[in-house]
Amino acid sequence: MLSRRSRFVATLAVAVLSLTAGCSFGPPGPDQAGSPPNLPRPSAAPTAGGDDGERQVAITVLAKNLEIPWGIAFLPDGGAVVTERDTGRILKVGPESTASGLKVAELRRLNEVKAAGDGGLLGVAVSPDYKTDQTLYVYYSTDRDNRIGKLAGDGALQPLLTGIPRSAEFNGGALAFGPDGFLYAGTGDATPAGGQAPTAKSLAGKILRITTAGKPAPGNPVKTSPVWSSGHRNVQGLAWDQAKRLYATDRGQPRNSELNVIVKGKNYGWPKADGAGADPKLTDPLASWPSDSSSCAGVGVLETMVATACLLGEKMTLLTVTANGTVLGSAQELLAGEFGRLRALATAPDGSLWVSTSNQEDAGDPGPEDDRLIRLVLSDGGAGRS
Repeated sequence: MLSRRSRFVATLAVAVLSLTAGCSFGPPGPDQAGSPPNLPRPSAAPTAGGDDGERQVAITVLAKNLEIPWGIAFLPDGGAVVTERDTGRILKVGPESTASGLKVAELRRLNEVKAAGDGGLLGVAVSPDYKTDQTLYVYYSTDRDNRIGKLAGDGALQPLLTGIPRSAEFNGGALAFGPDGFLYAGTGDATPAGGQAPTAKSLAGKILRITTAGKPAPGNPVKTSPVWSSGHRNVQGLAWDQAKRLYATDRGQPRNSELNVIVKGKNYGWPKADGAGADPKLTDPLASWPSDSSSCAGVGVLETMVATACLLGEKMTLLTVTANGTVLGSAQELLAGEFGRLRALATAPDGSLWVSTSNQEDAGDPGPEDDRLIRLVLSDGGAGRS
């Protein structure tokens, strides 16, 4: 797909916005996994709320002129790897900086990727042993299927798991290592009606759990299957909290965009349920929002806060979750209408949130700096410390 934007060098965009009470985040501390990136500084430091109960967030544009950045994962040196859906490029962002943001360098361009619709080069995960094995894992589309592959050093792309159903839409793409050391992937149902999502023999509409060799992980619901949960429409975000609860976004349903807490072996309802349902055999979402004002993709967790990045809603939605897993208070919104469509969201080792825009795709309205990678630091609280 050809880019529709014009390129030019602009000054670094920075903002400080107020946020409704309920957020409790503090300034980032050092990254224990490696040296923190040399980040551009906001024009004003975030400040804690006063008697009016407001908090603030410092927003820094880290990189500009990207092309549909889809996945974000962090490296031990404090930089990040970012995938571009349609170009098939894997970029390294930071930790070095330039006059206009963090340094962006192309690490690889994967010719195996065949981008079309919402398929292409999607999620990326960094090996837990990256310092010694220099290995990345990617979720990508070919002409025939979606796959999970492995990139060790400068070696060729090695497919680990193939045959994930491919379609013009609903290809999933979330990819992340869990606290248990296994690799989790969110797939799409790849059909308009969602007939494959509840089917045990299909990899479509599932969350998968595999080893780094691409085999079903020990402890899966069925020993010989990579399926961890089923009944999903289009899983494009995965994240864990301190209690090791797994959160997953699910988008593309006609009525509702969902945030689910994923439990081994559960069926999350699609296509029988769109949002909360009445069938006790199906698991309701933790939260859901009208699709036409949300369609959330990325998800990130900071202590008790769960954040989602929304495409149609052009905003981030923030929820506070209690220790027993229930939502406290109402959802809050951030960046509404400020940067356009938001897609990838990841929690950095320093406690900030990194989010990407997705304005270069057909449904977007790109500005001269799109697409962008943005860093947010939320004020006042215990989070933000490695």
